[in-house]
Amino acid sequence: MPLQAISFSDVPGWRDDDHAAALAAFLRHCGTGSASANPPKTGALGVSGAALVALCGQARAAAETGGSDAARRFFEAAFQPHRIAAGGFVTGYFEPEFAGAREADATHRTPLLRKPDNLVALSDATGTQGLPPGLTHAFRDAAGRLVEAPDRGAIMDGALDGRGLELVWLADPVDAFYIHVQGSARIRLAGGGAMRVGYAGKTGHPYSPIGRVMIERGLAEPGTVTMSVLRDWLAENPQEIDGVLRRNRSYIFFREIEDLDPDDGPIGAAGLPLVAGRSLAVDASLHTYGTPVYVSATLPALADGQERRFRRLMIAEDTGSAIVGPARGDIFFGTGEAAGRAAGGVQHEAAMIVLVPREQPGETEPRP
Repeated sequence: MPLQAISFSDVPGWRDDDHAAALAAFLRHCGTGSASANPPKTGALGVSGAALVALCGQARAAAETGGSDAARRFFEAAFQPHRIAAGGFVTGYFEPEFAGAREADATHRTPLLRKPDNLVALSDATGTQGLPPGLTHAFRDAAGRLVEAPDRGAIMDGALDGRGLELVWLADPVDAFYIHVQGSARIRLAGGGAMRVGYAGKTGHPYSPIGRVMIERGLAEPGTVTMSVLRDWLAENPQEIDGVLRRNRSYIFFREIEDLDPDDGPIGAAGLPLVAGRSLAVDASLHTYGTPVYVSATLPALADGQERRFRRLMIAEDTGSAIVGPARGDIFFGTGEAAGRAAGGVQHEAAMIVLVPREQPGETEPRP
């Protein structure tokens, strides 16, 4: 997973970005006071969480000066750009907005479930106690033993019925599935009002892209099955929905997110509201939350479908089951139908450049 040091003059389109917007996104990781007591966990790529929060004072000073030039100078002085050697690839995601109801009725029959109390994230401390390989979570039974959680198919068949886990009900099982994929959603409630749901846990089974079904059947070529394509196919073939959804054994649990400004984006894995066009989901085992990551790609424009250059400094602050590898990114496009159309068309190669703090803990000299 090598990082190759480069200069800012080697970053394509660097001076054309809105660095003030990138700085505002970065500053959210600094809080309202000193953030040095709670640095993010340092990922395997080695970008120090402590070094990132140590830059908050300089970042605030640049923001007080104001303007994109001051923000750009901050990033250039504080960070050294490093290109990720592995070939990059980006997709897009969004916060869906769907109709739902607090109680099941004749229309709303598919629930989103709360996290069960006996769900356990597996770790070295918990051990695996003979569980199948590849699991990340499990249930703890009444005797205290770890047991495999029911997968998506078993839950669809009622394995968790009767436990009072239903958080909200939706009319369309495909809508519910896409909320699982996205990890969050805004729900317009029957009778008025709205609620927002976010990720709370998962059964721990490996994620399997259900778009493989179309490829296996010769209905699409590899790399062409976007969320929009798959959704259209399922709408035209409703008899396929049940079987196709079961192909992905991974099942996501949710929580209601309260006290969140309706103008804010959903809460990402770093615990902060996501910002459309600035928040990037990454492999959290490798990247450190709060790291600026420059993405250079050619992506489709929503208005005319023609491809446009996308060159933007983003902030690593979310993750997802399908986001694996150092140069794999998922761009957050926002909330609602238009954002969904934009996100669904993105499956593109990209260059990803990580901005590494020039001063790392324990180093007496800044990086060149």
